[in-house]
Amino acid sequence: MDSISGKTKYLLGLQHVLAMFGATVLVPFLTGLSPVIALFTAGCGTLIFHQVTKKIVPVFLGSSFAFIGAISLVLKQEGLAEVKAGIIGAGLVYVLMAFIIKKFGVKGVQSFFPPIVIGPTIMVIGLRLSPIALQMAGYNEGTFDTQSLIIALSVIVTMVISSMVNHSFFRLMPILISVTVGYLLAAALGVVDYTAIKNAHWFGFTGDTLDQVLTLPHFSWTGFFAIAPIALVVFIEHIGDITTNGAVVGKDFFKNPGIHRTMLGDGLATIFAGIIGGPANTTYGENTGVLAVTKVYDPSVIRIAAVFAILLSFIGKVGAILQTIPVPVMGGISIILFGMIAAVGVRTLISAKLDFGHSRNLIIAALIFVLGIGIKDVAIWNNISVSGLTIAALVGVLLNKILPKNI
Repeated sequence: MDSISGKTKYLLGLQHVLAMFGATVLVPFLTGLSPVIALFTAGCGTLIFHQVTKKIVPVFLGSSFAFIGAISLVLKQEGLAEVKAGIIGAGLVYVLMAFIIKKFGVKGVQSFFPPIVIGPTIMVIGLRLSPIALQMAGYNEGTFDTQSLIIALSVIVTMVISSMVNHSFFRLMPILISVTVGYLLAAALGVVDYTAIKNAHWFGFTGDTLDQVLTLPHFSWTGFFAIAPIALVVFIEHIGDITTNGAVVGKDFFKNPGIHRTMLGDGLATIFAGIIGGPANTTYGENTGVLAVTKVYDPSVIRIAAVFAILLSFIGKVGAILQTIPVPVMGGISIILFGMIAAVGVRTLISAKLDFGHSRNLIIAALIFVLGIGIKDVAIWNNISVSGLTIAALVGVLLNKILPKNI
């Protein structure tokens, strides 16, 4: 990692911003929160996370999709102040879970998440995201939009070629190069909408955005219990994402810095987001996919990306340029990134040398696959739902503890 120049690190950081940008600003768009604030809290939250985790875990924190329904409901029925209190509550749940994990130790936690549970769960994370990538690439009800398909394919082909070229710059920057090629092609085809650039302010924290930042949190029982308990659900996904990241990097982050630290970092970042007015944070699979593609695992690159995100939140015109990246361009990128995540799950199973001649392993993996991929979301209360991934992971954990070792 020391051989990578400073300029190259900045470009690598920009790649990570491109990977996280679409999903991070989509959550506030869907909920009614400010995309500018979401970008700011994602960058600051990532820096908080790195500080807590000894600066050794190459993770980027972005807006969590799990909270969309609850945030939308509370924002509509009660207001921003109550949403802020609920998100702060979610962060406190993370912090509480971190202390519980610290008390019972990493081995106690790892016993619930052996390779037979983690491998299929990682695969499910990538496979669950694959329909989203295809929709972004223009796939709809059995057909592809021709123009979107051409743009997405140009991105995929460029990334494949860039990864194969025997030159360090191309091998390190396949995503940045691919997005540039896809953007230029989309512009030539008349797909790029420049409205966001024209309407954007030069400085982001002005007017309504500043008012949202200055709004004080206000506790309400309904707002708190609509948002905060979702953190208990996302806890399982956090375990899966940190395991995936460690599998890509080749390090055991359960031991160092410890899953209690990653959970604490996530919690403090979410508390900060709640105070400012951003969505709850979560670890981002898109950025783990970038790590898998570039094979550059230097955490400082992620911190550079975080600083970029913060700067973009203040420079409205620059952030607006990223908003104009057409969906098919990001679809092409996502197809490869999400596929990479699923492939990491396969590698986890192979590295563990699991014997699928045993019915026990087959049963656990089979149920994780079917439940994780087949179930989208299950409503548990009002607009609050539990993802199929969480259900699958819980079933895998329970079966691993219940089923005899010798079947």
